[in-house]
Amino acid sequence: MTDHDYEQILAAVGRADRIVLGQIGQSLDGRIATASGESKYINGQAALAHLHRLRASVDAVLIGAGTVLADDPQLTVRFCDGKNPARIVIDPSGRGIPGGRWLAPDGALRLALSPTGKAPVECDEVLAFEPPGDAPFDPRQIVQLLAERGLRRVLVEGGSRLLSAFLDADALDRLHVMIAPVIIGSGGIGLDLAPLARLADARRPRVQTFAFGDGDILFDCDLRSNAAQTDQSTEPGAKP
Repeated sequence: MTDHDYEQILAAVGRADRIVLGQIGQSLDGRIATASGESKYINGQAALAHLHRLRASVDAVLIGAGTVLADDPQLTVRFCDGKNPARIVIDPSGRGIPGGRWLAPDGALRLALSPTGKAPVECDEVLAFEPPGDAPFDPRQIVQLLAERGLRRVLVEGGSRLLSAFLDADALDRLHVMIAPVIIGSGGIGLDLAPLARLADARRPRVQTFAFGDGDILFDCDLRSNAAQTDQSTEPGAKP
C-alpha cells in the first residue's frame, strides 16, 4: 500500500455516513500486555499517531470501564490536527464507571453507558442499555443507541473483551490491527473470540497492509468484504 492509499483509508472513515471501526495494537505473537499488565507502549510512535488520526476522523471513541481502570486514557487528539471526539465509557458489568482523564472538561461530550442508567461520575450524559439476558450487553444495541444520539462514526478502542464482543456480534465494519515487531511470549491477548469448529467458518476479510517507518505494520481489515474465495478441501490441514 502506498502513502496515497493510506490517506484514502483515513479519509474514507471521516466521509462515512455511518461506520463502526475497531482498533487494536499488539505484538507479533498477539499480545497486548506483559504478564504483569505493562502495555505502554508495545507499538511505536507512528502507530500512536495513526490512532490519533482515527480519533480525529470519528464522532466518538468507545472504551470499557476496565480500560479506564487499567490505563486511564485521555482519548483525545494530540498527535495530529483535529477535533476531540466524544468520549464514551461502557460499564457492561454494572459495577460502576470510574473517573479518570476521560472526564477532562475540554468541550468534548463525555458519555456513560450503563445497564442501570446511572453513573457515579461527573459526565455530561448517561444512557441506559438493556442487557439481552445471555450476555452483559448487545453491541448492536449500543451502536443504535449512539446513532440515535447523533454519534454515527464510532471507534471501538478497547479493551480486548469489548472489541472481541463487537467482532463476535458482527457489529464492526472495519478493524485496524497494528502489529509491532516485538515478541512478548506471555500476557494479555488481543482478541478472544467464540470458538470455531471449522476453519472454513473463519472470517477472511479483504485486507490491505501498510508499513510504518518504525517497523509497525497496519492491517486494514474490511469486515464487510470477503477476500477472494478459494476452493478448500474439508480434510484437516488441506491447502487450496
